[in-house]
Amino acid sequence: MIDVMDRRGALAVFAALQIVLACKAEGESPSERTSPRATSLRFVSAPPEGEVATLVQREAEKAKRDGRTLLVYTGAAWCDPCRRFHEAATRGELGAELDGITLLEFDLDRDAERLRAAGYSSKYIPLFVRPAADGRSTGKQIEGSVKGDGAVREISPRLAALVRSE
Repeated sequence: MIDVMDRRGALAVFAALQIVLACKAEGESPSERTSPRATSLRFVSAPPEGEVATLVQREAEKAKRDGRTLLVYTGAAWCDPCRRFHEAATRGELGAELDGITLLEFDLDRDAERLRAAGYSSKYIPLFVRPAADGRSTGKQIEGSVKGDGAVREISPRLAALVRSE
C-alpha cells in the first residue's frame, strides 16, 4: 500500500515529466515554462531614504546589466489608476511591449520632496519618467490616467510609447 507521502511524490514527478514533455513539444526549456519570463515588467521598491538621483543611477546600472530599461514610477496607495496598473502588471496582463522594463517605484506620500529635488514632479499620478544618466528626470514622462476599469488600457500604450522614446 502506498502512503500519502509516496503518492504526493509520485504526483510531483508525474507533473514534472508532463511539463518537460510539453516543453519539448513546444520547443521551450522547462525553466521557461515553470518560471516567469525574465523579460516581464518588474517593480523595484525604492528605499525610504537616500537621494533619488543616486538610487536611480544605481538601479539603472543594474537594469542595464540585466538587459532591461529602467523607468521611475511614482504612485500612491490611494490612487485608483496606480493600484489598477500595479495589479494588472502583477497578474501579467500587460502587453509584450512592456517586457524588459523595470519600474523603480516611489510613493508620492512618502517621497514627494526628494523626488522633486531630482526633478521628478507632476500634477498627476501615476507618473512614469525616463531618467537621465545622472539619475535625474529627463522630463520625458507620462502622468495621470482615468479612474476605473479603463485605467490600464489608457496607461499601457502611452507607457509603451515612452519606453520607445529616446
